Amino acid sequence: MRVQLVTRHCDVPAAILTRAQEQLPRLTRFDDRLSSGEVIFDEERHLKRAEGVLSLDGSAPVVARGEGPEFRAALDQMLERLSRILRRRRTQELDHKGPKLSEVVESAI
Repeated sequence: MRVQLVTRHCDVPAAILTRAQEQLPRLTRFDDRLSSGEVIFDEERHLKRAEGVLSLDGSAPVVARGEGPEFRAALDQMLERLSRILRRRRTQELDHKGPKLSEVVESAI
């Protein structure tokens, strides 16, 4: 998975950039089709924001935002929202599949 980090109008500590670089590829456990991710850090007045955009092969991109008094809080909130969205999409895809043939045969017996 390709990860791109962008900072706008701010200086982000190296520890936060490293954390984002390490945590974003872990989201592939929810969907194998993740090809790239972009994290955009922004600061406006005293509010710090982190926005994540994940590109999925054959699907629309997934976007989530997090904000807080520090970049770490904003990053954690954004990662939690991305994982929640991907988890929900995965369960929706699994729920739309029909029952397995073995389950149908067992219930008929």
